[in-house]
Amino acid sequence: MSKKIVIIDYSLGNLSSVYNVFNYLGQDVLITSDPEVIIQSDAAVLPGVGSFKDAMLTLNTTGIGDAIFEFIKTGKHLLGICLGMQLLFSKSEEFGETNGLNIISGSVKRFSNFSSDNLINYKVPQIGWNKINYIEGHQLLEMTPLKNISFISDYMYFIHSYYVVPDLISIKLTHTNYAGIDYCSSILKDNIFAVQFHPEKSSKKGIQIYKDWLDIL
Repeated sequence: MSKKIVIIDYSLGNLSSVYNVFNYLGQDVLITSDPEVIIQSDAAVLPGVGSFKDAMLTLNTTGIGDAIFEFIKTGKHLLGICLGMQLLFSKSEEFGETNGLNIISGSVKRFSNFSSDNLINYKVPQIGWNKINYIEGHQLLEMTPLKNISFISDYMYFIHSYYVVPDLISIKLTHTNYAGIDYCSSILKDNIFAVQFHPEKSSKKGIQIYKDWLDIL
């Protein structure tokens, strides 16, 4: 029996590009903002591009936030992408402090502590290709959706001004360096796999991440 997978629509996200990847892989997927459909699905994707504050306002007023919380409690798999990853955390400093879903303990911070020299060479937001680096010893790589990634030659596509700081080091899967700031670029915590980069914009290796996520469902 095929899995019922949903892409969560809260009006801030790269829905079509994520949908197209699943379609390319031959996987049926439904875009939905219905809390009950989200809870009843077999797996869910939480994408996102835009404002943390606006996203949380929508999640809190539509019941989608509660649905995500209930869904994760079932133990079924959730994939978070970019803003979708950040929303899982306790709070963000974007436009003043805003509470997140608090499913993962930690905060979301802005690229802001650049030296004057770094400001000449680096821009906010970070837009473009950057390397992800596996954190040895924290997770068994072969059991993650990154098992087919080469951490020597493969780069992923990023577009973001903020990055997550998990309270638990053990959930960090990869880290990335931008302007001298070494930040967490993916996490794995129980049934939650989330990335700061955009696999759907990261060529064949990014698509491979989606495929390997599907394989573990």
